[in-house]
Amino acid sequence: MKHIVSANWLFEHRTDDSVVIADCRFQLGNGGAGRASYDEGHIPGAVYLDLEKDLSGPVAAHGGRHPLPNIAELADKLGRAGIDASKTVVAYDDQGGAMASRLWWLLRYLGHDNVYVLDGGYAVWKAAGYPVSDEPASPAETIFKPDVRPEMVVNVEQVKERMNRPGAVLIDSRERKRYLGEEEPIDPVAGHIPGAQNMFWKEALNEAGLWKDSDALAARFAGLTDAEEIIVYCGSGVTACPNVLAMDEAGLRNVKLYAGSWSDWVSYKDNPVATGEE
Repeated sequence: MKHIVSANWLFEHRTDDSVVIADCRFQLGNGGAGRASYDEGHIPGAVYLDLEKDLSGPVAAHGGRHPLPNIAELADKLGRAGIDASKTVVAYDDQGGAMASRLWWLLRYLGHDNVYVLDGGYAVWKAAGYPVSDEPASPAETIFKPDVRPEMVVNVEQVKERMNRPGAVLIDSRERKRYLGEEEPIDPVAGHIPGAQNMFWKEALNEAGLWKDSDALAARFAGLTDAEEIIVYCGSGVTACPNVLAMDEAGLRNVKLYAGSWSDWVSYKDNPVATGEE
């Protein structure tokens, strides 16, 4: 697979000078839990990157619950974490790859393609009996130079422009009950963007919580192969990222992230909302 590495591969390469391991564990609604888990034990040498403090910008009236971070600030944090163009980055979490995929997407958005997600995350690492540590990382600071790819992301106005455009497809990555509007535990309005298809991001994983192979993912997305443009969203632009990763594994191109996602969409009172089956 192009973007996934095994625990065995990481064990063999964990001490390579060119490898940076990033712990991205985070619990929505419990902001300190990820850092506490890191302090308790992590893959030796891993740096910690927090979803809300490092991989998101400040919340405002619009932009969603996890806006994209300021590019210069993120680049500075990446450099202090030891990441530059010469490094291979392996991200992991314990949420099926959702948080790690956010870092994967952000690095690619900033022009850094040499980034991977650890298959099965921290649980698989521990289950394999590989070492863990409670020692904080001491990375060699460097300079990360971003080369932003603006074509990878769309905003609310671009989504509205493309909603009914032939060839453009909207994908909602949330659980089906949230897509249908039957329940909404986080955002103030339930439902989905009119015309969007529902493809829950966890369907990219098998029963063991590992990523499905490229052929299985290609079969999952077979109905999207003729799309000219695919726009992926979720609640706040986080769990859409593993769907973007899975689509790239499946060979789909011109896949874009609606970074603000549903929480941004419903922050505009005039935006239409759909419920039920499309």
